[in-house]
Amino acid sequence: MTASGWRADDKLHDECGIFGVFDHPEAANLTYLGLYALQHRGQESAGIAATDGTAMHVEKAMGWVSDVFSPERLRRLPGRMAIGHVRYSTAGSSTIRNAQPISASFGRGPVALGHNGNLVNAEALRSALEATGAIFQSTSDSEVMLHLLARADRQSLERSLAQALGQVQGAYSLVVLTPDTLVGCRDPHGFRPLVIGRHGDAWLLASETCALDLLEATFVRDVEPGEIVLIDRQGLRSVKPFPARKSLPCVFEYVYFARPDSTLWGQNVYSVRKALGQRLAEEHPVEADIVVPVPDSGVGAALGFAERSGVPFELGLIRNHYVGRTFIEPRQGIRHFGVRIKLNPMPETLGGRRVAVVDDSIVRGTTSRKIVKMIRGAGAREVHVRISSPPIRWPCYYGIDTPTRKELIGASHRVEEIRRYLAADSVGYLSLEGMLKAVGGGEGRFCHACFSGEYEVGFRQEDTPQLTLFDG
Repeated sequence: MTASGWRADDKLHDECGIFGVFDHPEAANLTYLGLYALQHRGQESAGIAATDGTAMHVEKAMGWVSDVFSPERLRRLPGRMAIGHVRYSTAGSSTIRNAQPISASFGRGPVALGHNGNLVNAEALRSALEATGAIFQSTSDSEVMLHLLARADRQSLERSLAQALGQVQGAYSLVVLTPDTLVGCRDPHGFRPLVIGRHGDAWLLASETCALDLLEATFVRDVEPGEIVLIDRQGLRSVKPFPARKSLPCVFEYVYFARPDSTLWGQNVYSVRKALGQRLAEEHPVEADIVVPVPDSGVGAALGFAERSGVPFELGLIRNHYVGRTFIEPRQGIRHFGVRIKLNPMPETLGGRRVAVVDDSIVRGTTSRKIVKMIRGAGAREVHVRISSPPIRWPCYYGIDTPTRKELIGASHRVEEIRRYLAADSVGYLSLEGMLKAVGGGEGRFCHACFSGEYEVGFRQEDTPQLTLFDG
């Protein structure tokens, strides 16, 4: 028997989710719940740092939020301020030393930091820091920012942050905690999301609004690109120390990463996914009997596709939501076991029908191929694959776990070749233009480098895997 891992789903993964609380008697508990709502953004480790105004208390471990934090562990996190982090790493760096929040003590006192994103110049910065005596405890690029913060001007926290962050390039949304201040930051391009909320008198920071909803908190606004918000006893203040840059939020947040119940940059994610499906139906109509989503991420687009095409929507694939991080295969193999343990086809729905199966993306194509075979095995007459985004042709360097370019089927194969590999009757991808129109932005409003290869910041060799900078 063999053990199969979480990455068997052959999806791109966002690296992290972050959360912060200022001035609440149950700050750690609220952070735990906030991370619970953000679990989809990272499943490999979870951590919380809390302060009672003097000491910094940190608890983190490998695993899901519900596994890491027991009531006893949460009691070890006293204070009215806390930040939290859930992490998804690339292969080779899934270790406790890279779990966040990361923390340290220096001249200003204790500080903890949680990071969503990826720094494209981290290797050069790390080498320069090590050359002047810096000692690193992890292989994460996030620790570079902590070292830069420790060496920055100590006149004020905002000045220190501005000096530190002014040296980094790439994507970052941050939560930073000191004994008296909670800080939220976004990089000048705003690649990754971060929102501000209120829970009574308490202030909250979160990667997505779904975390605010769980706590019945009020959404205030987004942290703006290039903005540093500092929250202390005097309230919230904002500084924008960096030159203005073109705002480029990641369009893949709408396609796949964000929860459908979140509001992202002014738009409900579920509504955007339906719009993607509607546009897909216009660009790639198909004579089919039913529209079937690949759950759960394909549901919104499939509903939009069915609505625009007039073809009935059906649940032909049922997802097992209780699959753990790993599972053990039987000694005598079951065909497509890694996919089948998560998805079960319904012959009663699929049998004898022409099926349009809708998914959000194709990465390597291995899972999509197995899904097509499963649907055929359940008796479908025809299987037409429709994808609510363009072919993924380039790696992302801004906080997504992406394979090398040679592993991306969209980079090395034409659509007809992909169709033959999947053994589908037809394959249709949404165009880049259609995707951008569906999400309400023109060419310059979103980052779409993974589809177009148009990198705004820090282009690197195309076959360099992301976040292998310090893997050893």
